[in-house]
Amino acid sequence: MEWAEPEIRPPRSGSQRAAIGAAFAATVPGLLLGVGSDHPSGYGGAAVFGLGIIGAAFLLAWAAEALQLDVSQGLALAVLALIAVLPEYVVDFTFASKAGEDPHRYAPLALANMTGSNRLLIGVGWTAVVLVAAWRMKRIARARGYAGDLDTQVRLDRPHSIEIGFLAVATAYSLTLPLKNHLTLFDCGVLVALYVGYVWRISRSPAEEPHLVGPARLLGGLPRAQRRAAVGAMLVYSAAVILTCAEPFADALVATGRELGISTFLLVQWLAPLASEAPELLVAILFAWRLNTNGGLGTLVSSKVNQWTLLVGTLPLVFVIAGGAGSGLPLDRLQREELFLTAAQSAFAVAILANRSIDVREAWSLFTLFAAQFVLGGVLPAGIRHWERLGVGIAYLVLASVILLADRGRLGGLGRDAFRTPASELARGDPRAGDAPPVAGPTPGSRS
Repeated sequence: MEWAEPEIRPPRSGSQRAAIGAAFAATVPGLLLGVGSDHPSGYGGAAVFGLGIIGAAFLLAWAAEALQLDVSQGLALAVLALIAVLPEYVVDFTFASKAGEDPHRYAPLALANMTGSNRLLIGVGWTAVVLVAAWRMKRIARARGYAGDLDTQVRLDRPHSIEIGFLAVATAYSLTLPLKNHLTLFDCGVLVALYVGYVWRISRSPAEEPHLVGPARLLGGLPRAQRRAAVGAMLVYSAAVILTCAEPFADALVATGRELGISTFLLVQWLAPLASEAPELLVAILFAWRLNTNGGLGTLVSSKVNQWTLLVGTLPLVFVIAGGAGSGLPLDRLQREELFLTAAQSAFAVAILANRSIDVREAWSLFTLFAAQFVLGGVLPAGIRHWERLGVGIAYLVLASVILLADRGRLGGLGRDAFRTPASELARGDPRAGDAPPVAGPTPGSRS
């Protein structure tokens, strides 16, 4: 079946302005209360400050997309990588900083938000892109009267080998972290060096015209001077809101756990990431709806690299700067198990994506394992939950090993593309594998 850009109605500037206005309105209560001396606590404070972070994160996402029109490709990638997960950085850094003063109380929370957001990113985000795109393809096929077989795989263009390669190295190193009692400054050096190498590698990719959608498209359509002023103002304002709301949001989560008798660790691990990851997930799903699956999944893979290198690596640095022990951020048994489970899920996801494609069956396997672990973790008695985390983690690693063994012939090519092949050559694609240069429009996935 011949695929073409699905017919999409021109965006309405009124609805785009309304979306920006709604996001801005969501930030105002948290900002006003955050600058005051008395912060609401408990679930009321968590709701107000969490809503402020969500609104600011949407503004950041839209401004970050439009920023690509006005800076060089390399600078845009570096800035976007930091901006995309700024809400999560600030929440995590807040707990790491507090752990420097009170390790017993806050050290167990320092990695909770990071592990939750990483698992959500893969188990929900990657899955949603594949399933939404597959559903959309089938709907278009039915509308056109096509009844034959339909290839619904989501395939990444060849330049995304860089993200996959660096994610594979970061994942391999992260599997050593659960064996330690501390996240150390040495770990910081290794992971930050990986991030710097990743940014340097992708910064050498040739510039591309960004494919803007929604409010970002409205910003991109403004005259240059107005666009730069609007984007700059949104970036500064959003960062100010997040910095203002992050600490009271973290404190409110802790208070909520005490008030409701809910594990604070679970609130920090799952509720906070919903606030920080929501804009990015929605943007990726919108790309999938428009069948720009390369953009949707590629964005989430890049975010995963960012979180698994720079975010994890800088937590012990923040802890030490805040007055913590020079030996690094302490890890208790729960944190080590959560790190192991998160690293194992990452290994499974990298194994699936090693051929730069994910099909519906693989997407369901990612979601099923994520959901099963989430449910089991909530219903099993506390005394045996550690066996559940270890068991699911081992299952991830076994499945990853089976996939990598079956696809071992492709791993050499992936490694060359990730670390050695010139970025300009990657952008031209590989005709032998059926690749084509990256395009903004939809292309049906096909396993390479």
